[in-house]
Amino acid sequence: MTPPQNSHYRSPTSRRDFLMRSGAGFGALALNWLIGEETAYGKHMPGFHHPPRAKSVIWLFMEGGPSHLDLLDPKPLLNELAGKPLPASFEEPLTAMGEKGSPLLAAPRTWKQHGQSGLWASEWIPNIAECLDDIAVIRSCWTDGINHAGGVCQMNTCTNVAGRPSLGAWVDYGLGTANRDLPSFVVLCDNKGRPVNGPRNWGSGFLPASHQGVRIDGMSEEPIANLNLPKDYTDDRQKNKAALLAEFNREHAAAHQQQSELEARIQSYELAFRMQAEAPEAVDISRESESVKQLYGIGEEETDAFGRNCLLARRLVERDVRFVQVYSGTGSKWDSHDKIEEKHSELCRSMDKPVAGLLKDLKQRGLLDQTLVVWGGEFGRTPMSEKGDGRDHNPTGFTIWMAGGGVQGGQTIGATDELGLYAIEDKMHVHDIHASILWLLGIDNMKLNYDNNGRLERPTINEGVFNKKLIGA
Repeated sequence: MTPPQNSHYRSPTSRRDFLMRSGAGFGALALNWLIGEETAYGKHMPGFHHPPRAKSVIWLFMEGGPSHLDLLDPKPLLNELAGKPLPASFEEPLTAMGEKGSPLLAAPRTWKQHGQSGLWASEWIPNIAECLDDIAVIRSCWTDGINHAGGVCQMNTCTNVAGRPSLGAWVDYGLGTANRDLPSFVVLCDNKGRPVNGPRNWGSGFLPASHQGVRIDGMSEEPIANLNLPKDYTDDRQKNKAALLAEFNREHAAAHQQQSELEARIQSYELAFRMQAEAPEAVDISRESESVKQLYGIGEEETDAFGRNCLLARRLVERDVRFVQVYSGTGSKWDSHDKIEEKHSELCRSMDKPVAGLLKDLKQRGLLDQTLVVWGGEFGRTPMSEKGDGRDHNPTGFTIWMAGGGVQGGQTIGATDELGLYAIEDKMHVHDIHASILWLLGIDNMKLNYDNNGRLERPTINEGVFNKKLIGA
């Protein structure tokens, strides 16, 4: 007698199919995930191209564009010429950018040298200033993105138009997960808003959808939505539901193998099930001592939100999460076309203590050597004024910094001109920034590739080199 042709009675046709139907299929959840991971990472992943210096990355993203001129790149001439037009020698390239002339705006900061290295920092970041011996300040960055959509897109994906994978997705693709019970790529925002471009900033582009980032709400009582079971749910009920759902998803995916989103959805359900055991502990900062919370500024009105996310980032990399991106000023709050004194001073107060707390905490736990911390925005700000008391976007010269992960601290790399408008020495394009981050993780940006419809794609679009000065070479 021929059995009815439906999913519950037909004969298994493969080992996976047999296992899915044995023991309600739940035991196959873990096996399917292991097989899937072996297939994905075994066939496509090159692993390390050279010995890595960093194991994880925490990218502190100041969305909107912080002013390097007011934080880490002092320009005495700017104050001397304040109120005057931009000198003629600067005008030609500026005109090519489509900018109109405006008088120069002073940066009335108090600058001091700090630590054994004597690096400069303004009074707006006194706590980060205490950590400058561990920080490499890169003053010569530049980008192609002149507005926020393009700038944020490029700083995340290496191009100023949408469609390519984010750096975190490339890292996840290239190295795989180091903790099977937590996402490998996590995004944290410091308010309920969304960054410019939204989830595209942590998207997977043409890579399999399973490599996209996972946004976690570090300020919520339940940082990972729907993670906890309802009170009347038993473990057995959850197991049976997960097994049945996995069966439906696998059958649907088998008929639509070209859609990586289906496989990503299956993997997300399986990961969610495993996360129910480990994630609640990982994101529970109440387990931290009061002294640690104070280090991050938790409990203080101005620093609580970003402090919680920085502490959560430490707890995640401590548990082998590969890539954590923490947004400050979510929704382009660092964008100061006017009232820069008011807006920047407020934002600096919100992030300075938490960032310094993160560096100090990582260091005292022995984690800074294996964790690369990157700080910066999508671009800087101009020396010319806008609206009389603000600064416009500056993609041609700005500052980011890196610490930990094998980076030699207490140094400056590169320089802008005497007004801080253009990068002029050891220039680092976004391609070079990404290539350097990847190199520190043990990845050669020109060797990591993905076959996208017959075209080999690389994370930095066939450009970008590692800046050896980051490691003192």
